Parts: sequence; structure tokens; C-alpha cells
Amino acid sequence: MTSVTRDVFGNLPDGKTVEKFFLESDFVKAEIITFGGIITRLETKDRHGKFTDIVLGFDSLEGYLNKHPYFGAVVGRVANRIANGKFSIDGQEYQLPINNGPNSIHGGLKGFDKVLWKPKEIENGVQLSYRSADGEEGYPGELDVWVTYTLVGSELTINYKARTSKTTPINLTNHSYLNLAGQGSENIYDHEISIDAEHYLPVNDTMIPTGEVAPVQGTSFDLQKPVDLGSQIAKLDGNGFDHNFCLNMTDKKHYCSRVYHKPSGRVLTVCTTQPGVQFYTANFLDGSLKGKGGAIYPKHSAFCLETQAWPDAVNKPQFPNALLHPGEEYDQTTQFNFSVE
Repeated sequence: MTSVTRDVFGNLPDGKTVEKFFLESDFVKAEIITFGGIITRLETKDRHGKFTDIVLGFDSLEGYLNKHPYFGAVVGRVANRIANGKFSIDGQEYQLPINNGPNSIHGGLKGFDKVLWKPKEIENGVQLSYRSADGEEGYPGELDVWVTYTLVGSELTINYKARTSKTTPINLTNHSYLNLAGQGSENIYDHEISIDAEHYLPVNDTMIPTGEVAPVQGTSFDLQKPVDLGSQIAKLDGNGFDHNFCLNMTDKKHYCSRVYHKPSGRVLTVCTTQPGVQFYTANFLDGSLKGKGGAIYPKHSAFCLETQAWPDAVNKPQFPNALLHPGEEYDQTTQFNFSVE
């Protein structure tokens, strides 16, 4: 059985209370707060049975209220980038806030990572709910959202559900920054990764997919077999990975990725119902943020596996659909399984 306890994490400037929920099994300990639905701690065992916190973040609420790169948060209404912050539905054009170069990213100026969610304690976890108003951050439709975290044994599951009053784009994910050596470790170069994807999406100079669905074979994006991250990042022309990998086209849960950290023995296996995963190697961390325990977070000190719809899908009809219509239910699940070797 998983132990679920709750406590106060802090108070927002308006006086509202931010709660934290502890989920604890024999294998994993997770802490989730109601501000942003953020995973603030995630402890797993190494091969010697020692627990270590493997997600980047802050010790107090203040860190999460200041500008930070979405550490551990629920991201929405649309995760990733929308070109020029524009899209059209049924002939009507919508303009979103521009907050990433010329584009809109991760839901806008006040996305789901910056709102207070309503918690409900459930068996083995917590369910968070939020009502996004029609027109919030420029998006159409009143959107009711439920994000459920459950921990059973060595598996942390995140389920996302949503319903809308008007047709709207939706793409929800969790933006945890992971380092299997432990948060505060210098880099992820000693991690081994594989991603079950035969194709990836090339991007332009503002990180928007060009529209091409390119085969990974023969490129540095071929992660179908395990590769060492240090040598693989070194092969890339740019800063590192920040690309969508195209997963199996099925609504059923499927294998996505495996990460192995040989020194500690920690293994992370990810399965999802989503059609894509944004693999990001923390290229924009620069050591300026002071995290938990005074840790400094430099470039490449973590990785993200953001299971989601393909970026800018609302503007690219050839991509898998990312629109939710009234009467439909958005329902996506991602599972993180932790083990040791």
C-alpha cells in the first residue's frame, strides 16, 4: 500500500494555502504541491537501497513563484510551442501571448504551472482539478481539467482528463527535470538512453517543427538502441536535444523510453498513451538558479521526457490531432517505472 499524507507547503501572496501531498511506497517517495501540480521531490532507490531525490526544484514555495523553467510542473493548456502564438479554428483566428522568441510556449504567461489546483486525496495518490476560463491566455472554451497522480509500488502514474465547452487545442504534460544520479549532480553525460521512435521532427531556428517527419536512422537522433548521452549530445550541431520523437500511433499505452544510470543502478522506464515525447537535455539551464540544498543547476544537469502531442500540431493538419471538441473527453496517461540493475 501507498501512504498518502498532506501538509502545508506555503502561502501565496494572496494568502491562499498551497498544500503538499506525500506519496510513499517501499520503492518511491513523491511530493506534489497544489501550486502548478508540481512534483517537488521524487526519491528512488539505488542498487544499494539508498533513497535519493532525482528531480530538480526548490526547497520552498518562493522558488516556484519566481521565474523558473517549469521545474516539475503540469504544463498546459498547450505544452510546447505554437508558431507565432496563432492558430485558427473553424475560420476564427486566436492570438496567444508571445513568451518564447516569436512563439507561445507552455500555455502562455500564466499557464497551468502557475495556478492553484484544487486537491482531492484518493487511494494511492491525489487528484488535482482546475477550471480554465473561456479566453484564459487567449484559448477558447471553458476547460475543466483533472490531473491524477498515483503511486503503486515502483510506478508513478499521471493521468490527465479534460472537457471543454468550445473546440480548443489541448496538450498536457509534466515537466520534471530528472537526473538519476541525484538532483544537484553536475551533468547527465553518464546516463544511457533509448527512445522507441523511428522518426523525429526537425525544427527551424525558433524551435518550431518544419512539418517534416524525418527518419532517425543514420542520424544523431537515432536513439532506438541505448546510447551514452555525453557522446550523443556531442554529435549534435546545437546545444543538445530539444526535439519531439514520434511514438507509436495508438491510443493504448505503449513503451516510450528507458534511461539507465550505471553508477547508481537506477533505471527509469516510461510508458504512455501519447503520440510523442519531447526529449530535452536542459540546454537552457545556466547555473544561475539555486535549487534544493543550495544546488546549482548548470546546462545538461538534467533531462526531461515530456510525453505529449506533437508541437504546433494545431497549425499542422498532417500531425496527429490536438483539438478537443465539446462532448469529448481528453484522456492521456503516462507511467514512470523505477527499478535498479
